[in-house]
Amino acid sequence: MAWLLLGAFAVYGFHDAGLLPKAWPFGGARDARPVAPPAKADVPVSARGEPGGDPKTATRLEPAAVPHEALLARYPRVRVVATGYYAGVESTGKTPDHPAYGITYSGVRVRRDTFSTVAADPNVFPLGTILYIPGYGYGVVADTGSAIKGHKLDLYFETLEDVYRQWGKREVDVYVLRQGDGTVTEAMLDALNSRPVAAVLRELAVN
Repeated sequence: MAWLLLGAFAVYGFHDAGLLPKAWPFGGARDARPVAPPAKADVPVSARGEPGGDPKTATRLEPAAVPHEALLARYPRVRVVATGYYAGVESTGKTPDHPAYGITYSGVRVRRDTFSTVAADPNVFPLGTILYIPGYGYGVVADTGSAIKGHKLDLYFETLEDVYRQWGKREVDVYVLRQGDGTVTEAMLDALNSRPVAAVLRELAVN
């Protein structure tokens, strides 16, 4: 009994003296203010875009604006082989001093944004088609390519390093949020990227 009393005195005595943390794990904290839960951290994604990648080598995060599964379920899915490209010579044969550098087949400039420009076979995905690509985000078909035939996509990235480190090549099931009418404009892309994703998705679901 004596050692129990001595132990209790030591704990509470040290606590009152400020020698133990205020939030002592066994109760009796001096400052009983509620502690806010830690903020949810972004989940690192591996170089191939898979959750759970090594945080030290992860190069990207899963896009924040991901529609809920229940919302995605209403849209058709199409399996494609998706690669990545950028505006430079390795992907397009054009250097920055070329007058058509960074200009897509539709005439709009490439962009990596909430709604990015992607390339597809217009016989499968007409220009203006809006897609959700897991691991990449939202894409608007604005470009074509001689090697992009059939069920293939080419996803725009800002640098060659991004292409290799963030994507590479993979098979994915993409969601067709809206079939295009064959046209894309800068105004259309600006409008998509200037609004909250939820608002855009609600509008797509209605139309």
